Amino acid sequence: MLNRLPFDEALCSTVGVPKWSKLLDSSPRSRVWRVRLADRSLVIVKQITGEGDASADADMRFAREVAGLRLARRAIGPAVAPAVLATDVPARVMVLEHLDDLGKTDDWMPGYAESLARLHALTGPADAGALPAWSGPTTADAESFLTLAHTLDVPVPSAVLDELTALLDRLDPTPHHALLHGDPCPGNDLRTTDGVRFVDFERASLGNGLVELAYFRIGFPTCWCAMSVTAAPLAEVEDIYRTTWRGLTGRDVPGDLADACAGWLIQGDALVERAHRGTVDQLARVPTEDFEWGYISARERLVHRLGVVADMTLDHDHLHAVGRLSSALAVRLLECWPKLRPLPAHDTRPWY
Repeated sequence: MLNRLPFDEALCSTVGVPKWSKLLDSSPRSRVWRVRLADRSLVIVKQITGEGDASADADMRFAREVAGLRLARRAIGPAVAPAVLATDVPARVMVLEHLDDLGKTDDWMPGYAESLARLHALTGPADAGALPAWSGPTTADAESFLTLAHTLDVPVPSAVLDELTALLDRLDPTPHHALLHGDPCPGNDLRTTDGVRFVDFERASLGNGLVELAYFRIGFPTCWCAMSVTAAPLAEVEDIYRTTWRGLTGRDVPGDLADACAGWLIQGDALVERAHRGTVDQLARVPTEDFEWGYISARERLVHRLGVVADMTLDHDHLHAVGRLSSALAVRLLECWPKLRPLPAHDTRPWY
């Protein structure tokens, strides 16, 4: 029985005896149940599966999620993630605190930004090795981005290659140890009476928090429901993030947000869902096909990201040529496909 609750005697003795369970919607890479125990308390049971992955990858995702969740419980004040109550490592099963989600709220982003900053501020250099380092864009991504420009007959300024090479160096996660969620998308943020808590830490890592703060500007790059955040709300949430970080760490957020956005721009894998990442050069597909993820196409995601980077780098010391190329690429995409739609506004985000 694939969907049978994986609750062995050891878990029963640690957590309690399950009396009722309901299988919940989840990704193909996991199975999740809401469980009522004999004492009538609720817990969440999550099993990482090997579907679509080698078993070694499933083991890695399980270990990363458990490690990320445990690091996230360091929070002073309201927690930013559910507690891990018990684990069954061979079966890749974790029993988690049940959270009551309040559902839709009128303005979801301020609480999200505050909890994201609190999550990122929990770890430091002493935690090196507790999780893998964040995996950012590579030389192959930069080359693919330049090939896209050539394919679309967009002139590439001479300084672009040097700027992209330097960008990859600046995005090196090694000097940074913020606890990154890895996929902080709508549906992975729950609104509780104590604030926003994040779930699904399968891709948790250590790196620079700006790569996740960049989600607001770059359109939520790892999420099926890409969104656009307009100027006033954007300024508010970025200020909340930076103020919260500064209050917890005593210092300003390190790094450059424009770098983080440019990094997401050149990653073709950020145009497709996780199951298709690492399979083909996704940017190379853009000139010949417009593939959808969710309700939004790859070209629509790309036009948004190009516009963001172009706007952020008008007076940028290190990405000026990349910004000019981004602007020209956005114009060319809209010339070729004038019916491309802007990303949906943030107040249209899906609620689960």
